[in-house]
Amino acid sequence: MISIQVKSVSKAFGAVMALDGVNLQVEPGELFFLLGPSGCGKTTLLRSLAGFYVPDQGEIYFDKENVTKKPPHKRNTAMMFQSYALWPHMTVAQNVAFGLEERHVDKAQIKRQVAETLESVRMGAYSERMPSELSGGQQQRVALARALVIKPQCLLLDEPLSNLDAHLRLEMRTEIRRVAKEHKVTTVYVTHDQKEALSIADRLAIMDAGKIVQIATPKQMYCRPKNTHVARFIGESNFISGKVIDIKALRAVVETALGVFEGVLSQEGVLSVGQKAIVSIRPESWILSEDKAPGINRVEGSVGQTLYLGEIAQHEFSVGDVKLKLFELNPKFNQTTKVSRLSAYANVEDVVILPD
Repeated sequence: MISIQVKSVSKAFGAVMALDGVNLQVEPGELFFLLGPSGCGKTTLLRSLAGFYVPDQGEIYFDKENVTKKPPHKRNTAMMFQSYALWPHMTVAQNVAFGLEERHVDKAQIKRQVAETLESVRMGAYSERMPSELSGGQQQRVALARALVIKPQCLLLDEPLSNLDAHLRLEMRTEIRRVAKEHKVTTVYVTHDQKEALSIADRLAIMDAGKIVQIATPKQMYCRPKNTHVARFIGESNFISGKVIDIKALRAVVETALGVFEGVLSQEGVLSVGQKAIVSIRPESWILSEDKAPGINRVEGSVGQTLYLGEIAQHEFSVGDVKLKLFELNPKFNQTTKVSRLSAYANVEDVVILPD
C-alpha cells in the first residue's frame, strides 16, 4: 500500500485548464473517489496519476517517490477503463495473465496468481470462457482481476460501472470495495454517480472547473456541504435565500422571506452578521405535522403534487409562492389529506447555512 500526494498540479489542453493547482492526499489502502460533472477534471487527474499525462506544473508522489515524469509502465499502477478493453480472442485466464507475461513472470507463478486472482473476484469457474460468453458484470470482474493480478501499488478506476444495468451496478459497488480492501490496494475511483461514491468511498473529493471544491467522508460531504455547488451535486436540497442576523459559535440565524432559520455553519468564519446567506435543507430533513405553532425552522403550507414510492413519498410543499421539496418516510400526508394547511419543521442540526 502506498500514499498518493498531489502537489499544486495543473494541466492545460490548449486554452482549457483541465487541472488548476490541485492538491490532494490519498492515504495508504484508502478507497478514494473523484466526483464531479463532465469536464471537471477528474479523469485528467486520474490519467495524471497513471502517467498518461505529464502535469504542466506541480508534482505527484507515491509515498516519498516523485513519479511526476515517470512513464506508466514504471509506476506499477493498474488502470481499469469504462470499456474493460478485454482481448476478444483470448480466454478469461489469458486476459488476466497478459500483464504478468509482459513482465516475464515465471509460467508456474502466472498460473498460480491468475487462479488466485480470479477466485478473489469470484470468476474462478470461468477461466476458459471467452469474453463474448460473459455477461457485463462478469466482464467487469475479469477486467478487475486483470488489473489486480500484477499486484499494483495503486488501482485506478475510470467509471468502471457505467456500462452495467442498475441491478448489476448495485451488486458490483460492494464487490469492488470488498476486493480492493482484501487486496489492500490504494484505490482512486472516478465517477459522476453520487450514490456510487456515497455507498462505498472512504473519502471523496468534489471537483469543479479543474479544482477540488471539498474533500470529506461521505457522511460529512452529505450533511455538511461546503457550498451550494456541493449541496446540489450530492443529493438534493432546498435553498432559501436570506440575511444573517446572528452568529453563535458554529451556528447562525438567518432571516428569510419564509421566516427565521437557525442552522449549522458549513465553514467557520465565512459569514458575518448582515451578510447574505443560503439556508440549505435536505428534502428528507423536513418533518410534516398538523401542529402549526410558530417558531424557527418552521414553515406553514400545503401539500401539492405527490410522488408515492411506497416507503417514501416525495411531496411538493407550497409555502405561498415558494415550492419546497419534502420526502416523507412512511407517508401519511398527500394532496387529498383533509387538513389543508400543514406545518413543516427541520431540526437545527439538519439545517446548513452556506455562503451566498
